This record gives sequence, C-alpha cells and structure tokens, in this order.
Amino acid sequence: MLQKQFISEFTPNQSISTTFLVKLKELRNKKTGGQYAFIVLADRTGEIVGQWWDNFEDSIDTFDKDDIVFARAAVNVYRNQMQLSLHRVRKCADNEYDLTHYFPTTKFDVNEMFAELLAIIGGFQNQFLKQLLHNIFADETTVAKFKKAPAAKTMHHPYLGGLLEHTLSLVKLAHKVGSHYPGIDLDLLQTGAVLHDFGKIDELSYERGFGYTNEGQMIGHLTMETIMVHDHIKQVPGFPDELRRHLLHLLLTHHGKLEYGSPKLPVTPEALLLSYLDDLDSKVEAMQRLIAEPHATGDWTRMNPMFERSIYRVRTNETPAPEPLPDLPKLVEAKAEKEPRKSAASGGGFNNPFQQLAELMKE
Repeated sequence: MLQKQFISEFTPNQSISTTFLVKLKELRNKKTGGQYAFIVLADRTGEIVGQWWDNFEDSIDTFDKDDIVFARAAVNVYRNQMQLSLHRVRKCADNEYDLTHYFPTTKFDVNEMFAELLAIIGGFQNQFLKQLLHNIFADETTVAKFKKAPAAKTMHHPYLGGLLEHTLSLVKLAHKVGSHYPGIDLDLLQTGAVLHDFGKIDELSYERGFGYTNEGQMIGHLTMETIMVHDHIKQVPGFPDELRRHLLHLLLTHHGKLEYGSPKLPVTPEALLLSYLDDLDSKVEAMQRLIAEPHATGDWTRMNPMFERSIYRVRTNETPAPEPLPDLPKLVEAKAEKEPRKSAASGGGFNNPFQQLAELMKE
C-alpha cells in the first residue's frame, strides 16, 4: 500500500508523492495555445486543484472521475490558495490504497461495534431470530459490506461504517424504549432494527464515491432486504409463520409513511416503535453533525435540506457555570435547624409545600 500524505498537511513549495480521489477531470485551453489538464483531487481532509501543463497526453485517458490515482506534484500558491503543479498521474491498483483515506469514516471502531452487536444478538431469547441473524452474518462478504457501507448518500450517517453505527445505535434505542412499554417483543423489535436498512449494503455504491447501484435505483433497499430476509427465513427449520409475518412487516413499514417509501403503514406496536426510533436516530445524528461542521461560524448553521431550516449552534454547556449553589435538601435542613417547623394545627405551618419552598428561597 502506498504511503498517504493528506491535503491538510501540505505546505507551499513542497514536493508531494501521494494518492488522491479524482473529483473532476477536464481539458482546458491555455492562453498561449494548446491545452492542459485541470484536475480536482481530494481526500478525507479536503480538496485541491491540480494543473497538468505538459506531457499528459499519454496518461490522461487512463483514469477517470472517482478513480484513486497516484500523483507527483509541486505545491504552489495562487491567489492565496494552495494548488498543485502536476508532473505525473496514474491510476492506482486496488491494493495500493485504503478507502478510508478518501471518504468520511465513522469515528468508532467498526470491529468493536460489530462485536457489540453480535453480543446483543447472543442475548436474544427467541432462538428462531437468533438463528436467522447468525445465518445472515455467517457470510464473510456480507459482513465486510455491512461494516463498510454508509447509512445514506447524504442525509444521515453518510460515511463509511455509518450503516453499522446507525444500526447499533438503533438496536440499543429499541431495547431502551421498548422496555418502557409492556407487551413489546424486544427480540423482534431489535431484529427489525438490525435488518431495517440491511439492503443498503447493495443499494448504495461506496467504492468510488457514494451513489446508488442499478439494483438500488430500480428496486430499493426495503424490497431488497425483505427478499433477502424472506429467503433466509426459509433456511431456518420450523420458523413460525406469524413471526415471519411480523418481521417482514417491520422491514416494509420502517419508513413510517407511504410518501416516505413504505408500501404499508405500521400496524403493530413494534413496527410503530421502529419507524419512530429510526427517524429519531437519523435526525439527531444529522443535526449533531451539522452543528459540528468544521469552519462553521456564527450562532446558526447553514440551511439544511433535511430539516428545511437552519439549526441553532450555541450549546448550553458552553455557558459559564455560576458559583455552586447549595442543594435543596441542605437548604431545607439549614432552615429547619434555624427555625423549627410549626405544625399546621398551631397556625404557623404551611399547608402548601410550594409555599414552604418559596419562603425558604427568600433566605
């Protein structure tokens, strides 16, 4: 694997030899006649413009937009912006780069997240659901995709490992919220959380930028994962038909509304919970990421299409803390020692507990 130098670390007059993701490639006309190659290169830390002035003709057609390339160049400054004067560019072989160098990536360790997910599944009481998930995760290719896939192209968890991060978060949310309500089948609800976006491992493309596969464009992840789960259910001997119906209903209804892409509306408590919790986890992550955007200034974020509004960036924990105040029990004890409480019968007591609190706070 080739050594990676990140764009954020470049300095003027530096010579660099490293790899990039190609964001744009086009031929432009020189003012003096002839053409040059104008190339926008990127990695996970930013983008930089490169110009290839001469001797590019034999190489320019060997790579395209969204390819990973190796480049030799000099870093210079033009109009206060660093750019590259390219000397050589070639397409990289698959074993020469790490995709996480070029795309945003989850801040959590994917292997640790996956191990935590398996541990939760291992605690299920329903042996049919446990066996179903075991069979699905027994395929190494499937697991590799699940660990790498983003949860979405742009809206929420749009980074490598985002699908696993979102799934684990939703599984834990499902247990916490589902436990609050009597009669909820927690194993069923959590299985729905594990599988609700599983079709995205094949709906989305994430090898050369984030986009949609032909399957994703024409079928979509709800249908893809429902077919996949239905096929796996057939491989579990004795899988109850009612359990099958409930689980497939969770997958088909988790978008919550017909206009959001679900072909059916939730008609079970587990399906209702899953649709709301999925929406909650997606939107909280998107809002927190928007607030934390680098280089953002001011009290408000940029306008966001998901929320159709700007988001207030100022957090309460950024406000300087006041001097410590005595807690209420100690305040009450101090007042009681100073002036013993009189009974209501004696005419000096408090019939309303809030009246007592108000009097104490006057001290």
